[in-house]
Amino acid sequence: MTARVWGLLIALSILWGGSFFFIGLAVREWPPLSIAASRVVIAAIILLPALHLLGRRLPRDPAIWRACLVIGLLNNVIPFTLIIWAQGQIPSGLASILNATTPIWTALVAHVFTSDERLTPNRILGVLLGFAGVVAMLGPDLLDGLGHNVPAQCAVLLATLSYACSGVYGRRFRRMQVEPIVVATGQLSLSSLVLLPLALLVDHAWLLPLPSLQATAALLALGILSTALAYVLFFRVMAAAGSNVNLVTLLVPVSAILLGVLVLDETLSARHLVGIAAVALGLAAIDGRLLRWIRPAR
Repeated sequence: MTARVWGLLIALSILWGGSFFFIGLAVREWPPLSIAASRVVIAAIILLPALHLLGRRLPRDPAIWRACLVIGLLNNVIPFTLIIWAQGQIPSGLASILNATTPIWTALVAHVFTSDERLTPNRILGVLLGFAGVVAMLGPDLLDGLGHNVPAQCAVLLATLSYACSGVYGRRFRRMQVEPIVVATGQLSLSSLVLLPLALLVDHAWLLPLPSLQATAALLALGILSTALAYVLFFRVMAAAGSNVNLVTLLVPVSAILLGVLVLDETLSARHLVGIAAVALGLAAIDGRLLRWIRPAR
């Protein structure tokens, strides 16, 4: 992974770091399916004209559309619905800890289904270090909630497994030579066609009260920033680094904490520094840099 790819991954972590906050605001007033549907519909409405302005076209090959449908189910429909439902029952911090298990699942799925992303001691050490860093940053008190609302916690874990499968499955778009913005637009458009009818059927959205200005702003930010823009970056990183794109879930808590310090004047504690250091070492181990630092070339 080059410095440019790491930079895109950090930018993606900032965009997705805000999604937990936006969902936390929206879920107070809207049911999960309606939020998930609004998220992908808003993103698709943004990306479809953007694609045209950039002189790109939606694919015509049915094989590409089938792949977009599968990635849309794995990347949007399944995890969005599960995580949003779970966030109505468990704290956002605990949800983000469970979400940080995505690289663990990704490493296992990639080991089974790929030939070039096998489990190595570096990779295992890096994932475990990164996950320990996330737990340290968010605080051990959040783990007190483990064992309560087990169905909601299992829902987040199932969502992370879905993300892991999407990270491995999405590698085929590079072989198909499909541009990242085209993949993002295609999968969000198809996700909209799946989620919007479901939301209307299950939630009876036309009977829901109009959301407050705060909830509306949260939905718009969720769709525009944490979905439309984020997925363009996501598929760009995936094209360059394969399933390593799911390492972003380790960076999301780091971005959230640093943004809190820079923007909200929050305090950076010792456990935050320890956690950030553990995440950094974990990412360096996965990338292979840690071993090169320990055993420099002679």
